[in-house]
Amino acid sequence: MSEKIICHDINNKKEEVDSGKFRFRPSVYGILIEDNKILLSKQWDGYDFPGGGVEIHETLEKALVREFFEETGLRVEVLAPVYQKTSFFNPNYFEKYKGQYWNCPMMYSLVRKIGGELSVNNFDEGEKVYADLAEWVGLEKLKDIKIINEINPLDFIDNACRLLRYFDDGILTKNTINN
Repeated sequence: MSEKIICHDINNKKEEVDSGKFRFRPSVYGILIEDNKILLSKQWDGYDFPGGGVEIHETLEKALVREFFEETGLRVEVLAPVYQKTSFFNPNYFEKYKGQYWNCPMMYSLVRKIGGELSVNNFDEGEKVYADLAEWVGLEKLKDIKIINEINPLDFIDNACRLLRYFDDGILTKNTINN
């Protein structure tokens, strides 16, 4: 007998679904903080962190660099993992995904900008429908904006800021984290 799992859609509508219907879809997201602001992707009627699904041939880091560039136009370096959560998601917002259910391990990493300019030129066809130019949002406003997935950035933003200070002060390096 299959287990029943509660999943949600982009409007946080919940439904109970048989576990055998889920597809495994890991996803990665970048946390870019500069001058007490965080870069967020404008999507639907809210925001999300720049990122998305990991392709079968990609490492987590390569997927994050690719997704971040596609959604923002910025080139980034991945510094360190910050937060993870599993989301059981119904991607019913697109016809091609109707009837699919995703088990999404979501991994959030601190990133640093190394080039590029904000742009929508790299959106895929789907993103052209629901996304807009990424926006810098003051950290103090995070508690007041709608995040379109079920994470709460207040759960991990302090840790991300602390890690960023350690990198900026030279206390941590990518080699320190990777060894």
